[in-house]
Amino acid sequence: MTTGKKTAPETPVLAVDAIIQNGDSLVLVKRKNPPHGWALPGGLVEVGETVEEAAVREIKEETGLELINYFQWHVFSEPQRDPRQHTVSVCFAGEGRGELTAGTDAGQAEYFPLKIDKLPPLAFDHKKIIKKFIEYSS
Repeated sequence: MTTGKKTAPETPVLAVDAIIQNGDSLVLVKRKNPPHGWALPGGLVEVGETVEEAAVREIKEETGLELINYFQWHVFSEPQRDPRQHTVSVCFAGEGRGELTAGTDAGQAEYFPLKIDKLPPLAFDHKKIIKKFIEYSS
C-alpha cells in the first residue's frame, strides 16, 4: 500500500556565485549565517528562475550592485564544497554597477584585492574558485 506522497529525488541543489571585479579588486560578502566567513556573493536558484536571473537577483540582494557585462565562467560541483548539502554552483564573472552595500544574509560587503594572499578567510570552496579565476585571467 502506498501513501500517495511523492518523495523529492535525491539530487544536488543548484546555486550561483559571482566574481564581481572592479579593476584589480573583487567583491566579497561576510556571511551572517553558517557557514560563517567571507564568500563570493551568490545563492540558491529558485524554482522557475534561470541561473542568469538568479545571479543578477542574488548579487543585487547581497551587494546592492547591478551585475553587468557578465558571463558564465565555470561550474563547480565538488560534493563537499558546501557543508550543509551537495550544491552545484554556476559561477559568473562580471562587473558591478552602483553603490556597494550589504543586504539579505550579508553582514558586510567589501572590495578586496584580487590576490589570494590578500583575502580574508573564505567559506565554501571560494578560495579555490578565486585562485582558478586568477589563473584563468592571467
